[in-house]
Amino acid sequence: MKCPCTSGEDYSACCEPIVKQQQKAKTAEALMRSRYTAYVRGAYTYLVATHDPATCEVDAAALAASGRRITWSGLQVLATEAGGVDDEAGVVTFCARFHDGRRAGELRERSRFRRIDGRWFYFDGSLPQAATATSTARAGAAEKVGRNAPCPCGSGRKYKRCCGADA
Repeated sequence: MKCPCTSGEDYSACCEPIVKQQQKAKTAEALMRSRYTAYVRGAYTYLVATHDPATCEVDAAALAASGRRITWSGLQVLATEAGGVDDEAGVVTFCARFHDGRRAGELRERSRFRRIDGRWFYFDGSLPQAATATSTARAGAAEKVGRNAPCPCGSGRKYKRCCGADA
């Protein structure tokens, strides 16, 4: 099975060992991809464990409650700044597509990461300066997709025959 982070790798060789905390993420981008995968797979305790304690204001139960309403459908890494194996901080800008049960949308975020005692942590995130009209600050503010438009999940089918079938 391919990894949800869209790396093209098998899940077992990509994010699974990181999400299961069997190995550490080596870069900020690897941590960001593993956190996206954790959202897809419902691994909310991992999300809390990899959030910098200085900025973490959520718990696994709150993440699980909000996560039940959202289906994540794709990740695209747009840019990385530092965050390599020898860095102490890094930034990853990405676009994550989702469906909230009624509409499809995307979340564009510029995420900051820092390394503490050899482990990468998510510090915080913000919308990029050049956010487009389709960008959303939170999943609840999704853009409406036309019924005959291609489904944003990337399946190649019309929205009404795919993620919009229940809408």
